[in-house]
Amino acid sequence: MKVLLTGSTGQVGYELARSLQGIGEVVAVDRNVMDLSDLDQVRDVIRREKPKLIVNPAAYTAVDKAESEPELAHRINAEAPGLMAQEAKLLGAAMVHYSTDYVFDGSQPSARVEDDPTGPLNVYGASKLAGEQAIAAAGIPHLIFRTSWVYGMRGKNFLLTMLRLAKERDELRVVADQHGAPTWSRTIADTTALVLSQAHAGGREWWVQNSGVYHLSAQGQTTWFDFTRAIVEAAGLECRVLPITSAEYPVPARRPQYSVMSSERLMARFCHLPDWKEALRLCLG
Repeated sequence: MKVLLTGSTGQVGYELARSLQGIGEVVAVDRNVMDLSDLDQVRDVIRREKPKLIVNPAAYTAVDKAESEPELAHRINAEAPGLMAQEAKLLGAAMVHYSTDYVFDGSQPSARVEDDPTGPLNVYGASKLAGEQAIAAAGIPHLIFRTSWVYGMRGKNFLLTMLRLAKERDELRVVADQHGAPTWSRTIADTTALVLSQAHAGGREWWVQNSGVYHLSAQGQTTWFDFTRAIVEAAGLECRVLPITSAEYPVPARRPQYSVMSSERLMARFCHLPDWKEALRLCLG
């Protein structure tokens, strides 16, 4: 089976390039080969490679910058995945796509399940939700994994930023009133590979039974403040971490106050997911 993997140099794509090797022939492309802002290029690559499975971790992820670039964010996060799904339908292929906790407004202090009403607060969340809807509308076999607070040891993410700042400064002031579940990029990739190995064994009937949206986030919950404290402690750094409110750290894009998602549906069908603290320890280990 030929697998077309987008965004292969991103933090999730890089891990997927490793974890998907047992699934089939992986054709890993980065933005230089398949730029999601260029829809003609997206179509050309898919028609040239003719994959049986498209795995799409590539995305516009600059949450604040998206407020000033809504058209670009929508093209990359909504139009391009929709086009991929249309091309997959022509090929009789399946698709795996990644979305975000930011499709919810975070107004209720309870873990969101897949069927809860959405209501993104920012351009990024709205563009990702539109991508989900475009894939579902294509009527192809698909898996959409919503994840949250993604980090890893490459790319640009909260973990690497806090590690750098904690080495440079004596004190960090971090938002303590936003709740979520930090999720290691390797957890996302390895879970994807495990689910796809089951799909490969189950054939078309498996996709009929299991296509849809799943939440794929680490277990437990925390705040950016407590996540930072855990990072600093695990890395053995000497840096004081102080809590602040969202109002004290204004940014262009509104964030959900409570964006914890329940991954019970995924775990009931496929596999267990680790606690965020354990995953962080393994990542930094």
